[in-house]
Amino acid sequence: MGEQTQGQGQTHVQNRTQSQPRQDSSTSITSSTTTTSTTVATATITHVTAIDSKLSNAPSQTNSPLSKIPFRPPKIRKISPDPNNSQIVAVETPKATSMTTSAVKASGRNNKIVQQRAAMVPRVVARSLSCEGEVEIALRFLRNADPLLASLIDLHQPPTFDNFHTPFLALTRSILYQQLAYKAGTSIYTRFIALCGGEAGVLPETVLALSPQQLRQIGVSGRKASYLHDLARKYQNGILSDSAIVNMDDKSLFTMLTMVNGIGSWSVHMFMIFSLHRPDVLPINDLGVRKGVQLLYNLEELPRPSQMDQMCEKWRPYRSVASWYMWRFVEAKGTPSSAVAVATGASLQQPQQDQQQQQHPPQPQLLDPINGMFNLGAAACAWGQ
Repeated sequence: MGEQTQGQGQTHVQNRTQSQPRQDSSTSITSSTTTTSTTVATATITHVTAIDSKLSNAPSQTNSPLSKIPFRPPKIRKISPDPNNSQIVAVETPKATSMTTSAVKASGRNNKIVQQRAAMVPRVVARSLSCEGEVEIALRFLRNADPLLASLIDLHQPPTFDNFHTPFLALTRSILYQQLAYKAGTSIYTRFIALCGGEAGVLPETVLALSPQQLRQIGVSGRKASYLHDLARKYQNGILSDSAIVNMDDKSLFTMLTMVNGIGSWSVHMFMIFSLHRPDVLPINDLGVRKGVQLLYNLEELPRPSQMDQMCEKWRPYRSVASWYMWRFVEAKGTPSSAVAVATGASLQQPQQDQQQQQHPPQPQLLDPINGMFNLGAAACAWGQ
């Protein structure tokens, strides 16, 4: 009985001894698994912390505009965990860098090509047409640029640009000649000069001192009187001045002068060509120039003003001289256009005009609606005198 009890106790002790290694082995497996996961988590936290530190060190983009190309985070490739060495490796794709490098190389090649083309085409810098020898340079350039225009240059005498009126006097004269025949405009202008005490007396303060009644007595309409006063007032207020007008570029000058009542785009173009002697002015609204282009290039229809810039691009930077030959071309073809007087006005003397009026029927003082649209009239003659 005692031996049986003792045997049972030994058997229980052995069972406990055998179960204890199993528990130890399971505990060791759990411990190793926990260690591995802890290592992976630690590595992951370390990598995330590194990425966060990179992002925190990156410059703030709150003040800069959003980029059109979205930010592409680096791709992460996980390597199967190793019990001995567990790592997470971040692999950045070099596609963006290679694309950027290729784009920079391509843009560099394009810039070199553009620079080479710019070096191949010499840039012609035109001076005032009143400078000595500039008209001859312009004619030589236009002959090479346009063979059709070269034939016209050979047929006609070269233009002269020797009008040196002050800007204020020239603008005043253009207003007085608007929509009038040359003889009527000259009569009114002569009386206006006498009222001001000579051309030297045509100053802003002198014009402002003249009342509309005084101007009406010499034949100036009420509307033209308001135009003259508006021009003189802008001079007096400092918006315009002779020195500022002379030094302005073409675009700024066009903007400032068209602010004056009674001065439109055609008047500004004529002023720039025949008073300031600007070399590269194309009167796109002038009927004579448009008609000349139609005849020169044998076009079926009259070119629209919006087409003139592109069609006459080859004339740059001497479009003023080319326009002068368009007026002469229209005159030679016998096409009626009062704008031709602009081209011939610089050399046309008063006796010659009287002789032409005797040979040809007199023209009406008011022009047809098409010419009137562009302010064509005896004002054209005024610019060339």
